Amino acid sequence: MKQGRHQFFPRKRPALHCTTAAKRSPHKSTMVKSSIALVAAAMASGATAFTAPKVSFPSTIIPPSSTAIHAAATQPTTSRRSLLSLTGSAFATTLLTTAASPNAAYAANAPPTPAEIDRIKTGYKNIQYLLANWEQETTVCRENGGECKRDADPVRRYMGLRSTTDPLFQIEKVFAKVRFMEDLDPDKLDAFFEATENWNTAMNMSNSMAFISQFGEYNPGGGKDEVLKYLNEAQTQVVLAEKALAVILDCVNSAAS
Repeated sequence: MKQGRHQFFPRKRPALHCTTAAKRSPHKSTMVKSSIALVAAAMASGATAFTAPKVSFPSTIIPPSSTAIHAAATQPTTSRRSLLSLTGSAFATTLLTTAASPNAAYAANAPPTPAEIDRIKTGYKNIQYLLANWEQETTVCRENGGECKRDADPVRRYMGLRSTTDPLFQIEKVFAKVRFMEDLDPDKLDAFFEATENWNTAMNMSNSMAFISQFGEYNPGGGKDEVLKYLNEAQTQVVLAEKALAVILDCVNSAAS
């Protein structure tokens, strides 16, 4: 047979050269070695690594500081693997040191201290005083017989929403400890938990109403009537908060006596 003008020959496929391993960044091995070293340090220290107050790392392992991580991140020539190596080591260090501090977990499950119980009592008395002297406490007058106007800012202060030194500042954290009191009456638990929910609702609502009242005179369509309107709404919420706090305090007093 005559062959055609063009003959077709199978093309040879180029040989594949495994150059991936050669091009692999040396930082990967550094990251792996760092991770293995951290795990080995934890295993070598045994159970004491998670019960001792402080973890002692071998001299060959130096946890990277936040400055080192930031410096590595800002270097234009730093590879992604190098940055991951630093952040991974920092995370492992934080994990080990956190696990080695059992005091935080104990504090979360401990009953309230006498000082914390006094905060509830003082806050309750302050709220009672606010309600008994509502108009006086929520009225501010200028000096030398100047104009007087209503001010809702004291509401937030009495409710523990203005300063860290207020007795009721983040008092819900103390409420969470009450259930760990040894002599707590189990028959009062339902009322206690309901009262804590009512307190949180009343506290948030009184904060919102007082805040709106403070700027009611400056808002479009606002005026003194708007200030008084939302101030009265804040008073309603403070009354609810006082009732909830009375139930909470009754539960605490029965357990502390």
